[in-house]
Amino acid sequence: MIKSRNKVELAPNSASMSDLVFLLLIFFMLTSTLISPNAIKLLLPQSTSGQTLAKQNITVSIDANYNYFVENIPTKETELEPFLENLLKNVNDGTVKLHSDKTVPVQYIVNVIDAVNKVNDKYNKKNKVILATEAAKK
Repeated sequence: MIKSRNKVELAPNSASMSDLVFLLLIFFMLTSTLISPNAIKLLLPQSTSGQTLAKQNITVSIDANYNYFVENIPTKETELEPFLENLLKNVNDGTVKLHSDKTVPVQYIVNVIDAVNKVNDKYNKKNKVILATEAAKK
């Protein structure tokens, strides 16, 4: 009887399967970061005189639960001024774009404006605060 030197294996090669799993993992990791860049859910107030801002230096958000977020980082009201001071001290004519839920009382918006004005007074700067709105529905 003649025996073959090459043995036939019945188990599938799993090297290509692991490559496929890693490629799928990378694909889902990349696409999941592109889906929701702004994770703070807000219902912005509506305006008919909307203008587009060319550049803003800092984004501050206030959600419906009256929580502050500076550049999407949760910030307490007492830490708002030092945080903004750290970000604005080297900016002379910057803009703080304020995203506020339309249910938020005006006092919370004024707190952000006051914090920016205190930084302006301390460093003799001319930073301004603008309120982000969405286009009015017709």
